[in-house]
Amino acid sequence: MAFMELHKERLQHNFKFLNKLFSDNKIVWGIVTKLLCGNKPYLKQIMDLGIRQICDSRVSNLKAIKNLDPGIETVYIKPPAKRAASSVVRYADISLNTELFTIRLLNDEALKQGKIHKIIIMIEMGDLREGVLGDNLIEFYGKVFELPNIEVIGIGTNLNCLYGIMPSQDKLIQLGLYKQLIEARFNRRIRFVSGGSSVTIPLIVKGILPASVDHFRVGESLFFGKDLFTGKLIKGMKNDIFRLHAEIIELTEKPIVPRGELGQNVAGETFEFRDEDLGKTSYRAIVDIGLLDINTDDLRPVDKKVSISGASSDMLVIDLGDKKPSYRVGDLIEFKLNYMGTLHLMNSDYIDKVIV
Repeated sequence: MAFMELHKERLQHNFKFLNKLFSDNKIVWGIVTKLLCGNKPYLKQIMDLGIRQICDSRVSNLKAIKNLDPGIETVYIKPPAKRAASSVVRYADISLNTELFTIRLLNDEALKQGKIHKIIIMIEMGDLREGVLGDNLIEFYGKVFELPNIEVIGIGTNLNCLYGIMPSQDKLIQLGLYKQLIEARFNRRIRFVSGGSSVTIPLIVKGILPASVDHFRVGESLFFGKDLFTGKLIKGMKNDIFRLHAEIIELTEKPIVPRGELGQNVAGETFEFRDEDLGKTSYRAIVDIGLLDINTDDLRPVDKKVSISGASSDMLVIDLGDKKPSYRVGDLIEFKLNYMGTLHLMNSDYIDKVIV
């Protein structure tokens, strides 16, 4: 049966690297755990790192976090839905917001629950996902400051997630200036400029992050050690925290070219084959994962002699070459994963999750 591994020591290594980087630059940070899809054993590994703030985009995941440790500060990292307002106030200490209508609902819910709900107001800085437009900031903040059970603790932005707009020194300086403008206009202190995510880490490394940015929300770089500007590994970090193992359930020497009239497969794909491959064979193995679990573009065999031939809903076909392989039925094939591949596998109930 296919299973995923989380390598505990590699995770700890990346956490220590990032924690020192942020600490040296006087930055508060929280770990984004949406990748883990609420898996309690994996969430426990995150809490054991010593982090005191965890961010997620699903209320059910925040509930699981609070059940494991009520003292963890939780952050709901997308604008809340109307029907989720009560749960967001109950399970999130902080939420990211862009709609006055929703913030008023959160205020009403906080009053009912006897709480002060903290929010970070997100600003549109070019990526055109969530965010209040800069021209509307003063009026927006003025109305929010009137709400008795809402505490505005930050101004924030999100970049790179929709159209791939990258963070820049100029954009983040502008975010800091927005904070100063609001503080001066309303005589209120705003605690955080939450302008940082995994994609912003290279600005720290290069020494060009504006000093006003003092809060980061980080997931991908922790789990994959990735510099999202270059796509390469950040020097000093690891990228092999997650691995997939799938079992060989058939291994046979078969023709390279299929027989019969070619049409679309179950995924809507069509294939072409070279005439020179007619009559040739290779050893082909079937392993026990499929498109229901993961897209084939999101995984790569560790063994460089192995290649992926294709997949159906529940099975993946791999090519082991034209020489008799050392693999046997029942052996495991190991795969490296990218972010989206890990996310899909974490969301699959059919893949076991283990800790190494």
